[in-house]
Amino acid sequence: MAGAPVRRAPYKDTLQPALHRRFSSTAILLLAVSYLEALFLANWSSYFWSWFPIGPAGIRTLLIFSCGLSILILRIAHYHVGLKTAGSGLQNISSTLLSLSTYETGFWYGISSFLFCPIFLFSMSKSANLSWIVYYTGDRPRLNERPLFFACYLGVLALLQTIAHYKTDIDRLNFRVSQRVACTQQGASGPLPKPFQTVLSKLPRVLAECVQHALSAVVLCLILYYLLLRSSAWGWALAFLRPFYNLPKATFVPPALPTDGYLLARCLYAGILLNFIWSAGNMAFSVFMVREPLKNGNPLTSESKDPNGSLLNGLKSKKLSIKSFAMWELSLISENFEPRRQAIFGDIDRRDGPMWSQVYAICMDLFQQIESRVDEYGRPPSSASAQPIQVTQTKQRVSTPLRQDAILKKGEAPGLMEGVEKAWDQIARAPGSSPVSELSPLAKRTWKDAKDKMLTKEQQETLSPGHLRSEFDNWMTRLMKSEYIGDVFRHDFRTRLAGVILGSPYAEPDLYTNAVRALCLLSVHSLTEDQFGNVHRDVPSIVRTLTAVIRKVESLKQRFPLHWTDPTGSKESPEVDQVLDALRFGLEQVVAKFEPYSDDLRLSPSDLRLAKEAMVKPTVEVPVPRQRETVTKPKLVQEKKSEPTRLHRRESKRVEMEQAR
Repeated sequence: MAGAPVRRAPYKDTLQPALHRRFSSTAILLLAVSYLEALFLANWSSYFWSWFPIGPAGIRTLLIFSCGLSILILRIAHYHVGLKTAGSGLQNISSTLLSLSTYETGFWYGISSFLFCPIFLFSMSKSANLSWIVYYTGDRPRLNERPLFFACYLGVLALLQTIAHYKTDIDRLNFRVSQRVACTQQGASGPLPKPFQTVLSKLPRVLAECVQHALSAVVLCLILYYLLLRSSAWGWALAFLRPFYNLPKATFVPPALPTDGYLLARCLYAGILLNFIWSAGNMAFSVFMVREPLKNGNPLTSESKDPNGSLLNGLKSKKLSIKSFAMWELSLISENFEPRRQAIFGDIDRRDGPMWSQVYAICMDLFQQIESRVDEYGRPPSSASAQPIQVTQTKQRVSTPLRQDAILKKGEAPGLMEGVEKAWDQIARAPGSSPVSELSPLAKRTWKDAKDKMLTKEQQETLSPGHLRSEFDNWMTRLMKSEYIGDVFRHDFRTRLAGVILGSPYAEPDLYTNAVRALCLLSVHSLTEDQFGNVHRDVPSIVRTLTAVIRKVESLKQRFPLHWTDPTGSKESPEVDQVLDALRFGLEQVVAKFEPYSDDLRLSPSDLRLAKEAMVKPTVEVPVPRQRETVTKPKLVQEKKSEPTRLHRRESKRVEMEQAR
């Protein structure tokens, strides 16, 4: 009797526990930062209770930690992989404003700043004058505007952080971060793991950015508060506090301004602390979440009941993040884990086909997607050609046609008036054309004489169409180079090319690089580990496909146009270059190992020649700046000048010799 089939565990069941452990590491680091900020906010009236975790310092730490924890939960809900390729900044802004996640992000940053406000105010001493209710004369309570300005400042800070969140695409998980950390910290030892060391090394730079953001928020809050927010904020604060205090019924804003140097300094201090919580949590989340898909030094699916089935489930996932993690794990297996490679080669009894065949089909499908995107670039949409041609019937004219005779009544004397009449006719019937070209010779001469009398030659050259067009181009170039205006309208070559080749709205290059790496390394190791000999039959198609993809991508990259809003003139796309380098390296490995068996594999000399040509990275010709020519006379002129001089010398010598005789 056949045993019950083993359930194929979804890959996300293996990935989610690993992501939870990484989230826990981020939370531990954030808790440490919260405790450090709790010490900065302590009044140190008691040396022991100011730092002892079980006490006021611990309560303050948990409250500050809650401000950062809400942002971490937001990151888990909205994280993605890949570079955004939506188009210009204006298109990104429009799509961001129409997305519900944008307002959710702003809401949680606002909640975080709302929680931090009473924590900071409660930590200040009475001399700071930051209590909501003050008593100036008698027992009549008054609303204090200083904490109101402070609360508005934290709200503006949350707004700026929301804008920076989407401007820098904080939600993206960059897999290259983990690989750079692994390369730079090889052999590094210490009491903390490598990711913790990486995060700690980045904290000083994060603190400097927080100071800059807090200063920007102070300036913006001063402008917005006194122009827009002061009266409405004062009215809302009175309406909220009247049920608890006997406040005056008048809602007039006090004439005295609440801001002074001490208040602005405390706003800056609070802004640095709150922004540091946000930035440290976001940075730690981005570093910890892109760690290699390993557990205790083994692939994540090693503990599954069906490791190959779980890995296949992740490779076939429609979610880009899950598929990217699974492809990364397959790449690590193909390089470092021989037992798992042998399990892939030996797994031939699957329902959907052997394990190698399914891995081969998934990886080749990714390469064919690149090839199809390149082929489709520049083609007209198929729907336009498929639409039937509709013949439009011209309507019968129901009115008399327009008169074609002259607008002005012609006189008997030809000359200047005749040219003017022609010009008026041209302006009335064809406004876009130049009327000067229709003037008679006498009118043209009169027009030229008038221009020469009114304008100098320099002014005429300045007002010429070519000069105006060049000035407009220079002005647009300077405008596109500006940071704030140019980012809105600029279409970068990097994102446009990545979107065409790697897909949109997100282009993840590591998905393709790991696929190349896995497929080529499995092919190379199959020479010694594939007992059934199933891999060598697919080697020719691997060589031909990689060669075709490299050639087509390189051709598209060279002819891909720059957009007129891109003033840099640089044709660089790191994501596309990363994929091309991986394709060349993988093709080189396969050709080097299987070239001795080319006859058995039916690889023709033409295939090998094209593959070797594709391996070579094309050299970028850098234009050499022209050296300034030395001011010398032309050679011909020098010869003409020097020739009479020599003849003169010979003649003088002959005369001297005759005189000597």
